[in-house]
Amino acid sequence: MASSTSLHEYSYSNESAGIRTAVLDVETVGHNNPLPRTTTVTRSGPGAARNRNRNDNHPKLEEGVFLTWEDLWVTVVSKAKNENGSRSRSILQGVTGYARPGELLAIMGPSGCGKSTLLDALGGRLSSNTRKTGKILINGQKQALAYGTSAYVTQDDTLITTLTVSEAVYYSAQLQLPDSMAKAEKKERAEITIREMGLQDAMNTRIGGWGSKGLSGGQKRRVSICIELLTRPNLLFLDEPTSGLDSAASYYVMSRIANLDKTDGIPRTVITSIHQPSSEVFQLFDNLCLLSAGRTVYFGPASAANQFFSLCGFPCPTLQNPSDHFLKTINKDFEQDIEQGMVGRTPTEVAIDTLIKSYKASESYQQVQRQVAELSKQDFGEELEKRSHAGFLTQSFVLTRRSFMNMYRDRGYYWLRLAVYITIALGLGSIYQDLGHSYESIQARGSLIMFVSSFLTFMAIGGFPSFVEDMKVFERERLNGHYGVSSFVFANTFSSVPFLILISVIPGAITYYVAGLHKGFEHFFYFACVLFACMMLVESLMMIVASIVPNFLMGIIAGAGIQGLMILCGGFFRLPNNIPKPMWKFPLYYIAFHKYAYQGLFKNEFIGTTFPSSDQGGKTSSLSGEHILRDIWQVEMGYSKWVDLAILVGMILLYRVLFLVIIKATEKVKIIGTTLLAMPFNNPSMQAFVNPSSPPVHGGKL
Repeated sequence: MASSTSLHEYSYSNESAGIRTAVLDVETVGHNNPLPRTTTVTRSGPGAARNRNRNDNHPKLEEGVFLTWEDLWVTVVSKAKNENGSRSRSILQGVTGYARPGELLAIMGPSGCGKSTLLDALGGRLSSNTRKTGKILINGQKQALAYGTSAYVTQDDTLITTLTVSEAVYYSAQLQLPDSMAKAEKKERAEITIREMGLQDAMNTRIGGWGSKGLSGGQKRRVSICIELLTRPNLLFLDEPTSGLDSAASYYVMSRIANLDKTDGIPRTVITSIHQPSSEVFQLFDNLCLLSAGRTVYFGPASAANQFFSLCGFPCPTLQNPSDHFLKTINKDFEQDIEQGMVGRTPTEVAIDTLIKSYKASESYQQVQRQVAELSKQDFGEELEKRSHAGFLTQSFVLTRRSFMNMYRDRGYYWLRLAVYITIALGLGSIYQDLGHSYESIQARGSLIMFVSSFLTFMAIGGFPSFVEDMKVFERERLNGHYGVSSFVFANTFSSVPFLILISVIPGAITYYVAGLHKGFEHFFYFACVLFACMMLVESLMMIVASIVPNFLMGIIAGAGIQGLMILCGGFFRLPNNIPKPMWKFPLYYIAFHKYAYQGLFKNEFIGTTFPSSDQGGKTSSLSGEHILRDIWQVEMGYSKWVDLAILVGMILLYRVLFLVIIKATEKVKIIGTTLLAMPFNNPSMQAFVNPSSPPVHGGKL
């Protein structure tokens, strides 16, 4: 049975030769593990000298960013009730701690313990279905995380795979750094940051992704960190920076992060969640926050955590990684499987309760409380000042150029679609070759126009996977405040125009001239314009779907369903006068852009032409194009074809504005939802703190 241990004194001091010493004064209750009152543990290694230098040059209180959190609770609200009959589940339960400049705080624990939730709560990134109570103070004040003073590196490396390392970082520098900084300075800042993360040998290597080789996992992670370090933030959050990396790559990434203050001289506060670090990585940590089921098992110097477990009756075996031992001791997921092979082992629940009680009874716990109280009362002066970034015009220009380069290099974005369009255009031309002006050609021309304006443009849905990837990159950069929504929508619209023109002209010319449609360049120009407008509309529609349904499969299904309804009530399969009026004609018939595409192309093709009618008594009469439009296709003749094209262009603008409004509304809804759910629950004495910048973390221009 584990002994019951009470820790009364807990401090550490630095010795010479890179050796860090932890001194703990303990009182042991129990007969199995008698321990002396004073125990000294020494630590040496690559992290010891770094930690010694950090503590010797500890920043003054007015330097850097001090972050404290006190009695922090986070619960998830769900629709279904749990076994206790409640709709909420606590993820964090009254955790308290702090982070100081020049130090690296590691948040550890088994899966599901609340590591990422704590990091998201501190970074203002909690989802809208969570409730947060407690106090989170930045430099002793309740304030939002200002742009440029903090950065958040997500677990997933959401990067544009077609760019090189230097291009990705330099484009980001142009977006994040202010217009007052010259381009040469921005480029120099980007190159310095790349060298700081050890990526100078991979500057001209493309990032790479699915189907294309590029950087390794560790290099991609360092690129993500590079992008967030461009503004030289004082506060850096990292979510699982070593996830998916081997031990060597993990150490290289973490050592670069731990020594950032040496390279740029900025006393940076670094907070990272990490799952299972190697022993070498563990030595890089200054402080350790160990969680289990949302409760604090230990908070204090990382070098003294091993001794803490030993004094509580759970010593780390010789030659075993301390972090492995910590996680094994407090992991309840596989307790039954472990107990089958380890008779006499202390149950995990008992071990966790022992550790938590020992920690709360220790002087270390009281020291944390005093440190939090001291930092909360300290006067740090004014609030963090939001730094400026590039203006709207600069952002729009840079984003347009970056998006164009991505589309140009990504063969699946437009080039593959162009090849497919040309193939289909050749098929259409061969099937409808030289239609002539017979009576039968009236129906053939209508079928060809319908196919071009419906199914040929329908294939623009194939670009949805690329749209989803664009939205992922946008969401990451937007949450970190790199640019505004309007700049993104502007760039996304205009960067695709050259490719859509290419797709409209080449396949359109093949279909138009091989089939022998209405002769004259003006008529072909109108045909290509309508084809371009339809493709632009479909892409705009799919961007709206991508902003609402980011799931790849569900987005394609939703987009295909919407277009299917529009084609059905567009006025070809069922003529306008025969469409049922409730719902189908009012309003779907007038909402569907296919109506205006059909009628505009019909007018372009039939006005000014004549066709022979069927024989009547041996005489052949002719049908004018206007008669065919009015009586056969039931086209509205009260306005010209250019009005139909103008309506299509207006719908493009409407769809793009709707896309912008949906993104902005989604952000506002998340903020309102987070604010409402952050109200106190169960314990009315808790003080709620809502970070008004969540989401996004930082302010940004519209």
